[in-house]
Order: sequence, then structure tokens, then C-alpha cells
Amino acid sequence: MPHSGDREYAERALPQYEAAVRGAGGEPVRIELDQTPAQVMKQIERCDAVLLPGSRADVDPQKYNAVRHQKTAPADAKRDTVDELLLTDAYHRHKPVLAICYGLQTLNVFRSGSLVQHIESAINHSAGRTVPKAHTVEIDPGSRLGEIVGAKAKRDEAIAVNSSHHQSADAVGDGLRVVARSPEDGIVEALEGTAPDHFVLAVQWHPERSVNDASELAESAHAIFRAFIEAARTKRAQSAGKFESASSQSRK
Repeated sequence: MPHSGDREYAERALPQYEAAVRGAGGEPVRIELDQTPAQVMKQIERCDAVLLPGSRADVDPQKYNAVRHQKTAPADAKRDTVDELLLTDAYHRHKPVLAICYGLQTLNVFRSGSLVQHIESAINHSAGRTVPKAHTVEIDPGSRLGEIVGAKAKRDEAIAVNSSHHQSADAVGDGLRVVARSPEDGIVEALEGTAPDHFVLAVQWHPERSVNDASELAESAHAIFRAFIEAARTKRAQSAGKFESASSQSRK
């Protein structure tokens, strides 16, 4: 769930993520934030991948040794705890990770990175749903994200994205690298994992809001979710193979 203290917002936001997952061939599993750590761990045993959605909260600056900016929103301790459990499990078991907006920020801090607490720029990074295209991003064509979105990720061509954030990655966390920036102000717009055998992708925009748009945004949004679900499908097949191999060995 996106937020533990604003159920109305969470229930309004989450169905878009769930629909995008289903549209790509996956089955979403809601992780409630009021559970105990043991309950969360039990629930995610059967999950093949982790999606970290956006949130109205901001990561507690103490987590990256920074003084709180006056524009930084209150933290959501329950969401942070669940995110840490999900990411610990995902990195331990090499489960695919797709992190969106606040999800990128919590992922980066989890990996010992830091954040820009309040973006003060000339472009519209906080457009929310008021405009379909807030700004553009330039994607490294040699990155996993570049491969996912295809021909649109040329160095001389920026792709349009929606936007709804006032924070962004600053120092990049361990095992992550920057793969997209806003050409207008250099703000980090996407990160991905550096381990070739572990799908970790984080975008600062909201592809879940664009999958049903009749616009150019839909193509890249669909591609991101398809790649995520395909990575989850591959992980499930690998896990099933290991289980069958272990069972065979135990019967000998």
C-alpha cells in the first residue's frame, strides 16, 4: 500500500499500479502496512517480485544523515518498515524490483544513497495529474531501461514523461547507477541496478498513470511493466527449477 496514514489516497492510487501489473500479465498482491514484520515476511514468500509505489510521505532525512528541509513531508514509518523488509528479501533472493517515484527514493536510501529534499527548478516536477506531459527525460541507450523503451532512448532524443515529485536522488546508492536525467535541470529521473543478473529498475515518473493513455507515454509505460513482469516470470521459473532439483536430490 502507498501510505499508512491516508487510506483514501492509498485506495485511489493503488488500483493504477495493480491494473498495470495485470495488463502486463502479472498478478498483484497487496501488502498492508499495519502487519507485523513476521506477517509481511510470510506474505511475500509467494511473491516473485517487488513493486514499490509512490507515496505522499518523504523518507526521513535522518536515514541519510541530513538535516530536515522545511519542505520535507512527514515520514511514514510503517511504509518505510515494509519497504525495507521487501527490499531486504528482494536483494537476498534476487527478486526483480520496480520502484516508482517515492519507491525510487526509498530504494536509493536503502542502498545508502541520499536525496535532494526539495527540487527548486524551472520545470514542472510537481505537475501530478494536472498535465499529461510535465517534462522530458534523456535515457542512457546502453542501459537496461534504454533497451526496454527501445528506439525512443536515443542520446539526441528525449522522451516525455508525467511527473509528481519534489525530491530526487542525490548521492547514488550502492549497486545503483543513474540511467536517466531531466535535460532541463539534470535531475536524476531513473536508476537501475548494476548487477546483470538482478532486475532492479527505478523511475521517478509514474508509468502506471500512462498505460491506458492514448499518447506517446503509453508505449514506454507498457514496456516498463512488461519487462518487470517478464523478469518476475523468469525468476519464478528459476526458483521452480531449483526446487525441483533439490527435491530430486533429496529423494536419492
